[in-house]
Formats: sequence, structure tokens, C-alpha cells
Amino acid sequence: MTKVKAALVQTAWTGDKDSMVKRHLAHIDDAAKQGAQVICLQELFYGPYFCQVEDKKGYAYTERIPDGPTTKLLQEKAKQHGMVIIAPMYEEDQPGIYYNTAAVIDADGRYLGKYRKTHIPHLPGFWEKFYFRPGNIGYPVFDTAVGRVGVYICYDRHFPEGARMLGLHGAELVFIPSATSRGLSMHLWFIEQTAHAIANGYWVGTINRVGVESEYGKNEYYGSSYFADPRGKIVAQASDKDEQLLVADLDMDLVREVRDTWQFYRDRRPDMYADIGAP
Repeated sequence: MTKVKAALVQTAWTGDKDSMVKRHLAHIDDAAKQGAQVICLQELFYGPYFCQVEDKKGYAYTERIPDGPTTKLLQEKAKQHGMVIIAPMYEEDQPGIYYNTAAVIDADGRYLGKYRKTHIPHLPGFWEKFYFRPGNIGYPVFDTAVGRVGVYICYDRHFPEGARMLGLHGAELVFIPSATSRGLSMHLWFIEQTAHAIANGYWVGTINRVGVESEYGKNEYYGSSYFADPRGKIVAQASDKDEQLLVADLDMDLVREVRDTWQFYRDRRPDMYADIGAP
């Protein structure tokens, strides 16, 4: 049996970037003490979720990836602990061109690449097109020390096409960091992402923030981060109120077992899906 010990971090906004980074470094250290081999942080992990309003001061949270200070700091931390780190951040590609991005760092500290959030909402409380351009690098899957890892970010999870692309590209473990407030999406939280796991036969680790943020409009986040196995069973779940480091053992052999049992990839009919891109 091939097991991977994986971790998710759900936190509340502390009020400033430096203390958020410090808090997450402490969680990474704690995860290492528990034997975690891979960890994913929450969406835009070192800042608030500023997209509740359109305010240019949110642009101050941008950094270059991988040349920015936070990526380099996490590369050192990954190497220190021999841990794969997925770090969602606000990326500046060039002045005025920003993306909602996750950097993927291998256990030896090497920067492997990035995923840019593909689907960008623009509706009350989620004015993301003011801050981010849609991702333009597709659905990469990264060969890491713990297996083949993919990333999908928050609003992406409402779109099964990208989740399927990650599976077709060979993902065995997909992380979905989010900033999701209480409201209409709550009943979807345990449906969509477990459905991605089932439809694609891979592990899913999904994160949500906790606490109330009011700096950019008031939002309350409901945590409930979890790991779901390739059959869609939730094997570990965090609190819906409290900051938490969630650590779980993932049986990676289940990926092959489930795919050999449910032959969803074999039985696909892409020849019949030609009009899927039509309006």
C-alpha cells in the first residue's frame, strides 16, 4: 500500500500579510512534525479575500512567481522539511496583469511551476475580474515527490471540464484551495468536489477559510476543508468555525484500483462531445 500523509491549512485573516505568512510557516512546521509529505495552503493565503469590493489597494498584495519573496521563502521551507508545498498567491505577471495563482514546490525545494485560476467570477461579493485575468496556461499536472499533483482554484470547482482535464493529464491528487463564504454555495461544497473525485478517480483535498473578514466588505467563511478519496468518500474533515491544520493518510493505490473498477476514461466518447464548446 502506497500512503501519502497530506495536510491542508484553513486560517482566518490576521490583519496583515507578514503575520499571515508567519502563521502559515508555523502550520507548515507543525505539519512536518506530524509527518506530512505534502501541504496545500488556502486561496490567496497571505492576504484577505479583497474581491468583495473593487478597490485598487488590493493590488498591493501582488508578487512575482517564482521570483517573489514568498515563493523563495516557501522553497526554503519545502527543502527544510522535505515537503511538497502548494501555495496560492496573487501573481503579478507584469505591471497591471495579475492572476490568481498557485505555485507548486517539490520536496527538494525546486519550483515546479504554477496553475492560474481559469474561471473568474464577476458578481456581487466576488468582483474578481477587477483583480485577475483568466488563467492562460491550461491544466498542468506536476510530477512531485508524492505523485502527480494538479490544482484547481475556488470558482473553478463549478466547472467539471477542467477537473476532467486534470484527470486526463494524469493527476492522482488534486488540491482545490478556496475562499467561500456562507450562502448559496454551502450545499454544493460537499457535492461538486466529491463528484470530481468520483468522475476522475483521484484524491481531492479542498480548503476553505474560516472567520469573518470586514476590511473589504463583510464576509464569513465556513471552513470545512476535507480530503475525499477516489470514490468520493470524505476521509477527514476540518471544523466549520476554527482555524485548523488537517492531516490525513491518503492511500494512493486507490487511484489505480478505482480507475480499474470504474472505467470512466475507457468509456468516454470524445467523438460525441464536439459541440461542448458551443454557446
